[in-house]
This record gives sequence, structure tokens and C-alpha cells, in this order.
Amino acid sequence: MNGPHDMGGMHGFGPIDPEPESQEPVFHADWERRAFALTLASAAIGGWTLDASRFARERIDPADYLAMSYYEKWLEGMRTLLVEHGVVSAAELAAGRPTEKANPDRILRGDAVDAAMARGGPTEMAIDAAPVFKVGDRVRARVMNPEGHTRNPRYVRGHVGTVVLHHGGHVYADANAVGERRAEHLYTVSFAARDLWGERAGAADTVRVDLWQPYLEPA
Repeated sequence: MNGPHDMGGMHGFGPIDPEPESQEPVFHADWERRAFALTLASAAIGGWTLDASRFARERIDPADYLAMSYYEKWLEGMRTLLVEHGVVSAAELAAGRPTEKANPDRILRGDAVDAAMARGGPTEMAIDAAPVFKVGDRVRARVMNPEGHTRNPRYVRGHVGTVVLHHGGHVYADANAVGERRAEHLYTVSFAARDLWGERAGAADTVRVDLWQPYLEPA
């Protein structure tokens, strides 16, 4: 498909203009490195999921969200989850110091980080229900505007594509974001780039998106 300059952004923000991958550093400043480490360590203590972390960032006030850099959003989402999970209080965050000694059950120590990162967070999950769709089926991404977290991209909603892979049961991100761990069938759906981006996209180009079954309906 065409590059990000041709895709454009949403809500009138103009084209996406990323740094070249060959030139982009992993962190642009030392505080970003610390923000990343704090987010991992806090999640180990609080026990929340990756989907919950994403949802916490999505709940930032829109005006603040637009003014924040990438890792500022990470820090704000972490602050939200620390309070919601009872790891610290809002008063402790405001004061910058604990009011009582914490004794967390889980701690991510420095010498365990490499193994934890290599292990990742597997999402495959057993599921008893039979899949509704199969490879080759034409499906439409549902038009949905949920109040909570979703991984159904807005740019595919309402568009028709073809199922090209069925991955079996995987942890459903929308439910996992609010602490409900359940499986849904996951598919890779291929969309014609021109259906999504218009005539400026290449006629032979496609976009493949992994979509859970609740996001899809027969076309």
C-alpha cells in the first residue's frame, strides 16, 4: 500500500510524518527510558494487562492527550492504574512520597527483565465455540463506537474484506482491558487498499488486519 504520507491522519491533523526507522532512536531522551521501565515495573506490581494499559491512556482527557508526547501518555496511564489498583493513593502521588510502607506480592527485579520481555504475553486461549467464519469468507467490519477499549480500527469499520487466516481462540482485548479474560476467534482479514484509502492507493495493494469475531459480520 502507499506510504503514510498518502494515508493522511484523522480529524484534520494532516499526513503522518514518521522518522525514518533507520534513524529513529529507541528513546529520544533518558526520561523516556525511565518511563518505559516504570510502566513495566508498575504493571508487575499491580497485575494489570497490556490492554488495560492501553485503555488507561485512551481515557486521558482529549485536550491533555493531544498536548502530550508518546511517553507522557504512558506515564499518565500508569498513574491512573496505580491508583485504580490500589498500589498507591492519589494523595501519595500528589505528595510524591508514600504514606505507608508497601509490601507488593509481585516485583519485577532488574535481573528478571530480559526473561520477562522474551517471554512476552501469549494471547492464545482455548475456545469451545466453533468459528463463525472460515478462510475465503467475505466479511464486513462492524461499525461500532464502544465506550471502552477496542482493537477494531476505525478506518476499516463498514468496509468489506476477505478472511485469509483463522488463528483460533485468542484473549479478547476489549474484555481484557477491563479485567475480563475470555477467548474469541481471531482472523486476519484482507481489505483492498482502494476501498480504505481511495483512488490514490495502489490498485493491487491490500491491507491485512487481525480482527476478533465480535468485530465482524457476514458481507
